Amino acid sequence: MQDFEAIRPYQDDEVPGVIAKLIRDPGLRRAAARFLLPRLSALLPEIADQLIGMVLQYRTRNMRSVAEVQEFLERYMRRLVETTIAELSVSGLDELPTGAAYLFISNHRDIVLDSGILNFVIYHAGHETARMAVGDNLLTQDFAADLMRLNKSFVVERSASGRRAMYDAMTRTSQYIRHSLQTGHSVWIAQRAGRAKDGFDRTEPALLKMLALAWRDEMQSFADLLRLVQIVPVSISYELDPCAQDKARELAAKDRDGEYRKAPDEDLNSIVRGLTGFKGRMHLHFSPPMQGEPEDADELAQALDRAIVAGMRVFPTQAAAAEELGLKNVPDAGDWLPEVRNQYVDTLAGCPSAERDRLLSGYGNLIRNRNELDVQPR
Repeated sequence: MQDFEAIRPYQDDEVPGVIAKLIRDPGLRRAAARFLLPRLSALLPEIADQLIGMVLQYRTRNMRSVAEVQEFLERYMRRLVETTIAELSVSGLDELPTGAAYLFISNHRDIVLDSGILNFVIYHAGHETARMAVGDNLLTQDFAADLMRLNKSFVVERSASGRRAMYDAMTRTSQYIRHSLQTGHSVWIAQRAGRAKDGFDRTEPALLKMLALAWRDEMQSFADLLRLVQIVPVSISYELDPCAQDKARELAAKDRDGEYRKAPDEDLNSIVRGLTGFKGRMHLHFSPPMQGEPEDADELAQALDRAIVAGMRVFPTQAAAAEELGLKNVPDAGDWLPEVRNQYVDTLAGCPSAERDRLLSGYGNLIRNRNELDVQPR
């Protein structure tokens, strides 16, 4: 494990020290207060900070292992599911035997919730939780890095500069993924480096080339990778995106100015909003492990795209947006939930006209993607 010291998750013997450090961190206390005590945090932030510090110290006082940390976090994830998701449904997971190590590759819409909800679902189906890839661009604050690594996340070094440093970082990530799978640990990684802010889910071939580095001596084509690794495409469908308006604003700014500069703590704010905001219905579909004879990363990326997009569920929000955008082949998405309709209509009404098409595309591009890939839903 020595080669992976800088990127690996924390181990059991490190847990007490890292927790003690986290409890003292004012940034973590502020973030936890906004998540757990939003009203008090807004009105009396200092009191909320103190209360959160005392609560965290009490509730973590006996934690000695990563498993205990995840059991602690599972309670909050369960509460989040109960309070911010109208219905959570799953398909395909019962076809994956427990006890095997899978490389889960999913679409990417939310910074934390994509992997968090996947681990919640597989844990309750009897699987061990997966190790989760997280980019170091999201770990600019020490407490974020510590919290992620306590929760079985490993670091993808995206900030490396220079061709050699970048190659070394990619190789280290690939080798760590191989090490995890060979020692019986499943791994989750998103199909692209950042969230699909435009709702257009496509796999980056460069990601697959990076994954293949650790197996390159055993591969003649990417078909060999599928024989060496159980790659499971995962489709994560959100009826409502709590960050939809923020994403539309960012994309509209890029359209207008050619660039977008994030405000301080913007990623943290997106994490909190994604976790605490109402998401309507959510669906996760687990495809069978990939098979076939792709020759290269581009062919494998296309196969992944088809599997992921075919497994996504079209909700009324996506259908309504696609119709307003004038897209073809819009399916019947069933009935609206009243609370979903109200929030969707309110979000559109409050969206500036310059950002409206971007907001609609964030929902409707699932239909555009299905049309372009010529896939039918499962």
